[in-house]
Amino acid sequence: MENNILQIIYLIGSVTFILGLKFLGNPATARKGNLMAAFGMIISIFGTIFLYTTEAGAHLHNLGFIFGALLVGTVVGWLIAKKVQMTAMPEMVSLFNGMGGACAMLISVIEFKHLETDMSLVEPSHLLIILLGLIIGSVSFAGSIIAWGKLSGNVKDKSLGMQQVINIGLLLVILVLTTIMIMGNGAYTIELFYAVFTLSLLYGILFVLPIGGADMPVVISLLNSFTGVAAACGGFLYDNKVMLVGGILVGSAGTLLTIVMCKAMNRSLLNVLIGNFGGNANAADAVPSNFEGSIKEVTASDAAILMKYAKKVIIVPGYGLAVAQAQHIVHDLELLLEAEGIDVKYAIHPVAGRMPGHMNVLLAESNVSYDKLIEMEEVNPEFATTDVVLVVGANDVVNPAAKTDPTSPIYGMPILDVENAANVIVNKRSMKAGYAGIENELFYKPKTSMLFGDAKKALTQLVSEIKALG
Repeated sequence: MENNILQIIYLIGSVTFILGLKFLGNPATARKGNLMAAFGMIISIFGTIFLYTTEAGAHLHNLGFIFGALLVGTVVGWLIAKKVQMTAMPEMVSLFNGMGGACAMLISVIEFKHLETDMSLVEPSHLLIILLGLIIGSVSFAGSIIAWGKLSGNVKDKSLGMQQVINIGLLLVILVLTTIMIMGNGAYTIELFYAVFTLSLLYGILFVLPIGGADMPVVISLLNSFTGVAAACGGFLYDNKVMLVGGILVGSAGTLLTIVMCKAMNRSLLNVLIGNFGGNANAADAVPSNFEGSIKEVTASDAAILMKYAKKVIIVPGYGLAVAQAQHIVHDLELLLEAEGIDVKYAIHPVAGRMPGHMNVLLAESNVSYDKLIEMEEVNPEFATTDVVLVVGANDVVNPAAKTDPTSPIYGMPILDVENAANVIVNKRSMKAGYAGIENELFYKPKTSMLFGDAKKALTQLVSEIKALG
């Protein structure tokens, strides 16, 4: 009876995961979707704790340890989530994803230890699922921790000699050892298991270590899909429907997001993984420009006059806006311009802010209407009829080199065509290069003016100047 009730709870949990993911597709319903999926997870966890019974009729024991771990995890997760800034969201996603991979990895280790007494009686299919969870979970854990370190600035890009050959060779060794274990009828299985475990962790490190900064969001998304697949393996092991569904949803969503991001940069996943795009690039070490033209600086007063008498303004938010926490003042600017009868929109690049959806969430914090957030494909034709484009902290996503310079590491990446507007105002702290570590030819164009300074301070001054004009 209890197991029947538990299966119903798992079904409800699975449905809430599916509906929650659907609601996450729209900012207006995203919060509801998140809460719905969280509710499904909560009832699934507590249903398992109190209703699960073994074939012998035994319930879960060690409830003190279970609830202690739940309490610690809840408190730590809550504090981290409350404290994290939007600019650090990619790091947090990577860290939390690594924890998911670690869980899948440890499940495989624990389940294998249950089988060590007589490996000859283990079904090959059962062992295969354990090994898949171990390998994928280990790669996801180790890779996510390296990604977190690189995004937080604690780990530098590092490429070994013949890096890709080493990685491919390591992967082949893992696959060969796995095949030997499955086909070996228990011979040397224990030793091989821990060898695969160690090599998978090493592969996860070497897999992410050489990949450059501009490609890190793609790697995070790919590792997220790995974690989902590893969790699905745990669902197979325990015949747990809700764990299986959740893992499949995470795996498929991560895979689709990876494909979308690769498409946004006009690159194949293989190219991302072996091309080291942006690798070892440092904004401070950017090659001096040899572009024609010169930098033209504009004051907040002159920018205010230009924007006040415009008919159409498009704002391009970027990472610099997120760093300065300028989302609220940019919304004030939007409202001020609209009060003057000016048409205002936001141009959103798929990887603006270094993660898909990053800018959407950031602007939603300041109550910017979702209808004003226009995706790249829709907004690009509008730049030609725009009087002023205000670029706030964006760099690589507006760099013409992606279309004009075949030698550029971002060549082929679709960009926002801001250079087609009548006037372009770029707000940046300095002339340092962007995330990909390269100079931006846009800054030297005759229609471009630079408004230097912290985004929040510069926009606050711009708002004040526009108000002063009456």
